[in-house]
Amino acid sequence: MGSRRSSLFGVLIAGTAFALADPVYAADNADAALTPISEARPPLLPVAAFAQRDLITNPWMSPDGKRVATLVTLNGSKRLAVLDLADKKQLAAIGLGGEVEYGWHRWAGPDIVLVSVSQMLDVMGEETRVSRLMALQVSTGKNWLVGPRSMGVEGDDLLHVSEDGSSVLLSFQKSIYDWPSVTRISLLDPKDAGRQVQRAVEGIWEWYADDEGVVRMGTGWSNGKMRVTYRKTAEDRFREIARIGEDDKEKIWNVRRIVGGSDEAYILDEDQDGRTVLALYDLATRTKLKTVYRNDKWDVSDAWLDQEGVPYAVDFTDDRDRRVWLLPEMAKLQTQLEKALQVDEVWVGSQAKDKSRMLVYAGGESDPGEYYVYDKARRALDPFTRLRPGLDTSLLAKPKPVTYSARDGTAIAGYLTLPRGRPAKGLPLIIMPHGGPYGVRDKLQYDDEIQFLANRGYAVLQPNYRGSGGYGGAFEKKGDGQIGRAMQDDIDDAMDWAVKQGLADKDRVCVVGASYGGYAAMWSVIRNPERYRCAASFAGVTDWKKILRYDAKFFSRKGAKKWSARVSGENGFDLDTVAPARTIGRLKRPLLVAHGKKDTNVPFSQYKLLLSEAGKAGVTFDQLVFEQAGHGFDTAEDEARWFSSLESFLAKHNPAD
Repeated sequence: MGSRRSSLFGVLIAGTAFALADPVYAADNADAALTPISEARPPLLPVAAFAQRDLITNPWMSPDGKRVATLVTLNGSKRLAVLDLADKKQLAAIGLGGEVEYGWHRWAGPDIVLVSVSQMLDVMGEETRVSRLMALQVSTGKNWLVGPRSMGVEGDDLLHVSEDGSSVLLSFQKSIYDWPSVTRISLLDPKDAGRQVQRAVEGIWEWYADDEGVVRMGTGWSNGKMRVTYRKTAEDRFREIARIGEDDKEKIWNVRRIVGGSDEAYILDEDQDGRTVLALYDLATRTKLKTVYRNDKWDVSDAWLDQEGVPYAVDFTDDRDRRVWLLPEMAKLQTQLEKALQVDEVWVGSQAKDKSRMLVYAGGESDPGEYYVYDKARRALDPFTRLRPGLDTSLLAKPKPVTYSARDGTAIAGYLTLPRGRPAKGLPLIIMPHGGPYGVRDKLQYDDEIQFLANRGYAVLQPNYRGSGGYGGAFEKKGDGQIGRAMQDDIDDAMDWAVKQGLADKDRVCVVGASYGGYAAMWSVIRNPERYRCAASFAGVTDWKKILRYDAKFFSRKGAKKWSARVSGENGFDLDTVAPARTIGRLKRPLLVAHGKKDTNVPFSQYKLLLSEAGKAGVTFDQLVFEQAGHGFDTAEDEARWFSSLESFLAKHNPAD
């Protein structure tokens, strides 16, 4: 792994200096919300305007409030850059090129940024994603790999960062043949290989540290049960406190923070009715002390805790992402910002440690939005950068939530986007199922493809079919074993609802999607050609049996078995009966199939198999291959090519006019 790792990260180079341009604003953008929407059809906006890349992504303010670390895309290249908030000039950067992919980043003190990077490599004859952790020192511009030169596949499992940013706890395998151990590594010395603070224990794959940097808990599967080991202090020995099976009423907790010097931990827990809540637990006795926050309708998706381990905010999603502030002063500020900005969504993001400055996002489902810097002392919002500056947001369509009943009575939520300047009657309809499929959902948020299709005159309907996340465990479980069956019925029933409402013309409906949505698009025209006029798929699964075998490489043996059982269902069924590659001979409708050669989620072999089987059956369909794309589009050029091809395909087989 050592020599392989050197070649992996040899492509990481420092970027050249640049300054962010001033934000670009449409002249009437500030008054857009006050201006009545014209009933005239908007002009066709350029494809490039929808495919353009945001200059910055995932900005994170430094603890001292003076800098922002962000992913920057410029002229087709990516880098993790640190920008000075005073003049927006680059202070330091790590270039991300070649096969290296960005994962996440965060600050470790005011001078060092930690960056997760990864690449697909051959490990023991299997193509595997290998991750590593890098450090970027702003003051010197130097960057280095954190930890020893040789380690296993996962090298970015960060457990803890010291309050002053001088060291980290990193969990990793010393080699692919070992169980993970935990090492404390100095960030003050780039050559420090670290000191082991927790030895590897057979069967333990995940370690957890408390907010003081003490390794306190470990978990791993053994003989069909989850083994949980725990200790209260660094001087205590670990003891097994639980063995939990899949069918046990007690579930494994999603631990968000273990409070140092105590047995208390804040966790995301399943309440009695299956709703996810934020709770305070006693780990030693495995008892709930109290529910900190519960929403009666929606699952808590995340919780945020300060340096002292006190929760200050929780997140959930209804029709859009929401944040509930547990601190009165932050709740008050949120209200003030929403009143001042007058947009659909306002998010207070990262902030200085003393809360003197904060990054604020303002936007919505019909506005890509912009970032501001909020200065507490001045009570002022200073523009930082606008996203998608080439789009005139006054011409975009506004999605709205809808609900309908599936054929078995199940309530299905979704989102409908109607084209501007056209009567909401007898419209050409695009049904766009989301990817995943399990535990994922659509929500009200800006989406380039939806806005592009609406601008071209199509109504777009996004159904959150059974199995989608956020609606409780029972709804998600309804999707088990229902790929290509009841989940597909929900998509068909979405069409029936739109037709019954008079919104859509039943003879002008196509399905478009990516990943699982791409599969659902292919399967729609194979299974029900009488319903759909055409379909377009990007990165769709074509053979479920083969994808399950491929996925097994990325799971533990137990995890692979659980994933396979979820797809197949309790009683199982022949997955070939719902696989496009095995049923392609039934295709009678126009189909566009696109795939990226570097896709590691749904490998390119899935596309090649479909092509091979179609050839044997004497069936043809439109094909589109992206040489450099993976499971999404990294470049604006590739996404523009997809949009243009999709536009031409739909214009031919389901024209908007």
